[in-house]
Amino acid sequence: MNTYQVIYDIVRQIPHGQVATYGQVADLAQLYGKARLVGYALYRVDMQNSDIPWHRVINAKGEVSESPLRYGTDYLQRSLLEAEGIEFSPEGKVDLRRYLWRPGGE
Repeated sequence: MNTYQVIYDIVRQIPHGQVATYGQVADLAQLYGKARLVGYALYRVDMQNSDIPWHRVINAKGEVSESPLRYGTDYLQRSLLEAEGIEFSPEGKVDLRRYLWRPGGE
C-alpha cells in the first residue's frame, strides 16, 4: 500500500462531526513530522467522486488552512464542517478540545 493510501485510510476513519489535524494524521500513519505530506495527499483527492472526508482535516491551530492554490475549497471545507455541526469561533477557529478526533477514545 502506498503512502497516500495509508493517509486516506486514516482520514476515512474520522467520524462525522469531528476533525483531525494534519500532524495527527501523519503520526497515525507513522509519518512523524510529515504533516505537509498529508496536506499534499488530501489536495489530490477528487472532491466530487471520493469517499475520503478530506474536509475533516485542519491545521494544528484549529483552522482551515487557506491557500490561493485551493481555488476556494477552503470556503467549501468550512461549509462542510459547519454542515456537520462543527462550530467556528469569530476568529475562524475550531475548538479542538471539543471536536478533535481521539481514535480509540470515542
